[in-house]
Amino acid sequence: MIIGSILKMAVPIVIAIFVILILAMGYVKAPPDTAFIISGLRKRTIIGKASVKIPFLERIDKVSLKLIPIDVKTSSAVPTADYINIRVDAAVNVKVSDQKDKLALAAQNFLNVKPEYIGQVAREVLEGNMREIVGQMKLEEMVSDRQKFAEMVKTNAEPDLAGMGLDIVSFNVQNFIDDNSVIENLGVDNIVQISKKAAIARAEAEKEIAVATAKANRESNEAEVAANTEIAKKQNELAIQKAELKKQADIKLAEAEAAKGIQAEEQRKTLEITTANANLAKQEKEIELKEREVTIKERSLEAEVKKTAEAQKYATQQNADAQLYSTQKKSEAELFERAKQAEAQQIEAEREAAAKIALAEAQKQQGIAEAEATRAKGEAEAAAIKAKLDAEAEGLMKKAEAMKQYGDAAKQQMELDTIKVFFEQLPAIAEAAGKAYTNVDKIYMYGEGGTNLTGDIIKNMTQVSEGLSQSIGLDLKSMLAGFIGGKATSSKDSTTVEVYPANYTEVKD
Repeated sequence: MIIGSILKMAVPIVIAIFVILILAMGYVKAPPDTAFIISGLRKRTIIGKASVKIPFLERIDKVSLKLIPIDVKTSSAVPTADYINIRVDAAVNVKVSDQKDKLALAAQNFLNVKPEYIGQVAREVLEGNMREIVGQMKLEEMVSDRQKFAEMVKTNAEPDLAGMGLDIVSFNVQNFIDDNSVIENLGVDNIVQISKKAAIARAEAEKEIAVATAKANRESNEAEVAANTEIAKKQNELAIQKAELKKQADIKLAEAEAAKGIQAEEQRKTLEITTANANLAKQEKEIELKEREVTIKERSLEAEVKKTAEAQKYATQQNADAQLYSTQKKSEAELFERAKQAEAQQIEAEREAAAKIALAEAQKQQGIAEAEATRAKGEAEAAAIKAKLDAEAEGLMKKAEAMKQYGDAAKQQMELDTIKVFFEQLPAIAEAAGKAYTNVDKIYMYGEGGTNLTGDIIKNMTQVSEGLSQSIGLDLKSMLAGFIGGKATSSKDSTTVEVYPANYTEVKD
């Protein structure tokens, strides 16, 4: 039972292995340029495909589908329809047809053979058909229309080759050859005819060239004359335009220059206008002479260059007018220039006066500043003197306190000493107040400047005396008033003390 089971399992395996071996041994694949023909159990043809051939039961045969080039030549001369013996050389390409019915015929005729054998068989068939067609056509027709000859041979040979399973891919005639130089003579005749036609054509062309040359020369001459005439006209127009442009430019220039003479002096303007009128009269005479010369020249050259003379005449007139206008405007411009110069001088004088006023104002401000500085310096020196007097007065006060015990006589003596000191120092105070102004080179007084300077000096002295009174507790003004009153009422035997400033000068009536 075990053996039977093994056998049952082994049989399918063996069968499968056998099938695989058959498939491996019989697998074939045809390339695109070869036809594989499998025959035996079932006949089939494969091209560019794969199939399976059953070993021992089927066989495989090959037919080449490659292109076969053939050089087809007639082995001997063949007479044409007009009885001229020629030989033909042609290049033909054939191949085994891949159509099913033609491929079956090719398998019967060329199975497992080389392409050279197929080409040899096709060459014999093509040569026979080419001989047949040569006998049907005339030489001149074949030579002049090779395509027609090739098509006729191809059409005539295709049924024969199709019976063998072959197709004509291309058919080209290479050459026609004859031993009697007939083709060459046909060419000579054509050459003569062509040469004749060429000579006639050349003569006709030379004739046409000569006619065209003469016509072109005539037209060229006419064109040259017309061009010269047009050039002369254009030159005249150009001269006129130049004169007109120059006139306009001179007018614009004269107008620009005349803009400077709007405020000209009337007397000089009258003089210049008179001179300009004289020049105008002179120029008008010159213009009349030039016009006469132009008229004479115009009459002598009227037939040839009349337009040029007219243009020159017009240009001369325009130049004379422009020159006249320019002279007049130039005179007016000179008048205007002189007026402008006078106006500029006046403006310059006004500017100088204004500069002097500005300089005086600057000097005034400088003097004021220097006076302020001097006044400040005087005030400082007066303050120093005042401090000194305060110190001396304080010393006197201390001395007075010490002398209180001596009574009124001592007190009166102290007051006299104080007044004496004040008057001794008063010139120094005044000198200090005015000394600061002695170093100033010049002092410019504007408005009430002089009164202020004197007042400043007196004010400084007053401040010193008031400061001294406050520091020592003595009223200098009252003391001086009492002292002066006592002097006036005192007896002859009273002691009188007169105190004057060091620089005091008595003025008598």
